[in-house]
Amino acid sequence: MVFYSCSNSDSGNGETSSNKFTGADGEVKLMTVDPGHFHASLVQKYGYDQVDSVAYVYAPDGSDGLQRHLNRIEQYNNRTEGPTNWVEEVYTGADFFDKMIREQPGNVVVLSGNNAKKTQYIKQSVDAGLNVLADKPMVIKPEKFPMLKEALSTAHENDILLYDIMTERFEITTLLQRALSQDTDVFGSIVEGTPENPAITKESVHHFFKYVSGNPLTRPGWFFDVDQQGEAIVDVSTHLADLILWETFPGKGIDTTEVEVVQADRWATEMTPSEFKKVTQIEAYPEYLQEDVSQDSILNVFANGSFVFTVNGIHGKVSVEWNYQAPEGAGDTHYSIMRGTKANLVIRQGEEQGYVPTLYVEPVDGNGGNDYEASLKSAVDEIAQEYPGVSMESSPNGWKIIIPDEHRVGHEAHFAQVTEQYLQYLKDGEIPEWERKNILTKYYLTTQAYQASR
Repeated sequence: MVFYSCSNSDSGNGETSSNKFTGADGEVKLMTVDPGHFHASLVQKYGYDQVDSVAYVYAPDGSDGLQRHLNRIEQYNNRTEGPTNWVEEVYTGADFFDKMIREQPGNVVVLSGNNAKKTQYIKQSVDAGLNVLADKPMVIKPEKFPMLKEALSTAHENDILLYDIMTERFEITTLLQRALSQDTDVFGSIVEGTPENPAITKESVHHFFKYVSGNPLTRPGWFFDVDQQGEAIVDVSTHLADLILWETFPGKGIDTTEVEVVQADRWATEMTPSEFKKVTQIEAYPEYLQEDVSQDSILNVFANGSFVFTVNGIHGKVSVEWNYQAPEGAGDTHYSIMRGTKANLVIRQGEEQGYVPTLYVEPVDGNGGNDYEASLKSAVDEIAQEYPGVSMESSPNGWKIIIPDEHRVGHEAHFAQVTEQYLQYLKDGEIPEWERKNILTKYYLTTQAYQASR
């Protein structure tokens, strides 16, 4: 790998390049800004025909995530199976963002890192005529929501593609849950639900200490500062709110006037000094975390949150919890239920499932006889045309959907799938209207829930 560093110098001529994306024949050139989160490198875990192998990185001096980012890219370049050929050209300096805006050696800005300034970076990039592929969340504080709204509007008006990385749409059990929910013979129609028993629930459990690309993940200290990373209710909840809109109303854009937050809550995860050191490689809590440290040196991270909202009268619930480390053999877990008039579609990922996401079809209200089983088999057979090998077997409360391992590509591979979707939108020259509307609405929901949880 070749690295070009122009730290604290100005190698550019101060002129904006003219290589803006021009449609299907254009070439995408990535510019990664301050890659403080490992998701930035996962965008480049694979190569793409449409994307130039030279990627530009702009980061501040002393960036705690830059070298880890470069190490992961080098790991992808040097792996035995399917190596990439990225060349990273790096600039470090206090003016890193302004320099990127001035030089514009690329045409797509990749943002995945400290979220405190992310909304501002999005707005400035769009104003400069640059496309943006941003890791979630795009906004973490309600007062910044108008800025994001303006950026989305400007992007649409000027044919700029502003998109966020929604990896969970590509998880196979979620894809099949969505597909079966559209089959009225299997699912019926979605119920309205109540705040206590919502029509659709999405819950996820995450862990601070984990492995990425086979190596222990080192998180920056700011990851535990809710003013820089964001609370769960505006961070991971973005995925779950997105899935509820995407699954319940496929292909339909939901306006902010069609949703309402009903209730919201937040709570802290406790972390000891030794746990903090293990996951950050930092000896002591930084000053910006001191207000969250109790007298017995326990760090209280408000990384947990839940909220209930309605979409055109249908109740949905989002819940995110962060623990320190997963049990042996486990990882991040997901639970989801879609409640229909004929059946519930349930995703479980507990010990019984070997911590593998598993989809169940559980009939309600007297359904489940031979005719129903025949309808379900017909639906599964149709799904198997797109996902070969998918089948069904009996389970205590109905049926379990059998999914071959070849369709379980894993969380890291989902980043390539999102990137490919974004590249297709670049070829098309636009993001579909329903996507644009739902991007705004899900962040409206998370920031409204943030306020309601206080």
